[in-house]
Amino acid sequence: MNIKIHAIQTGSVQVKTAQPVRKKGGLIRILMDSHWTEWLPIFAWVIDHPEGIVVVDTGETARTSDPAYFPKWHPYHRGSVRMNVKPEEEIGPQLKSMGIGNKDVKLVVLTHLHTDHAGGLHHFPDSRILVSGREYKLAKGFAGKIRGYVPHRWPKWFDPAPIGFQHKSLGPFDQTCKVTDAGDVVIVPTPGHTPGHVSVVVKSDDVTYFLAGDTSYNERNLFDRIPDGVSPNAIITLNTIERILAFAGSQPLVYLPCHDPGSGQRLKEKRPSAELP
Repeated sequence: MNIKIHAIQTGSVQVKTAQPVRKKGGLIRILMDSHWTEWLPIFAWVIDHPEGIVVVDTGETARTSDPAYFPKWHPYHRGSVRMNVKPEEEIGPQLKSMGIGNKDVKLVVLTHLHTDHAGGLHHFPDSRILVSGREYKLAKGFAGKIRGYVPHRWPKWFDPAPIGFQHKSLGPFDQTCKVTDAGDVVIVPTPGHTPGHVSVVVKSDDVTYFLAGDTSYNERNLFDRIPDGVSPNAIITLNTIERILAFAGSQPLVYLPCHDPGSGQRLKEKRPSAELP
């Protein structure tokens, strides 16, 4: 079956160095860190499938340039993240330039609800949107703001459907949710970065793609088994990493986390991940 995946870079993000690579102290170390990463891409993904267009994550919005976009009282938003997104870099205009209208996108799958993955939601008022029920519950309301989400910026119409996981395994993943009738686009739970984090597996004729969200910040961290500093539970994150590595060891797997500068090239080359030296 002819499936094409497109990488859409919706601007860039800079975070503290203690965020991609967990340091002792976890989230506190991020707030105290004085060093920044390089500018990292914010990728969203478009799956051009014979059954219809599926978008995985919606990237970030240019509205983050407004000083009032983030809660000023939140220490993380106030001093530990920087966004650089131009209006034309939002996912909506980029899809339009590809000849894809909003109404052409039948389904949007969100790996999680941090703003750099859900900031472009306003472009999809006519699409069915799937998100982990646990993720949605944790992200809502004032408690969600404390956890670092920005639910007050979601579109008023936003009412996602919970992902209906079934106890049907896919390799090391014991729960799955089939997105296509053909069964070649499947959601798997990948908790860690957030408790309700998910990833999307796309099976093509020659390779399998793993649209990884923030399971790790790059391929190197995956193979080095490094949890990030945002993850509330490093052990759960490491368990997810081990499952992904086991999956990669069983077949040619193209690993595509959203903030890895190498993800776009790996996608273009269909280059499977393999143990790094």
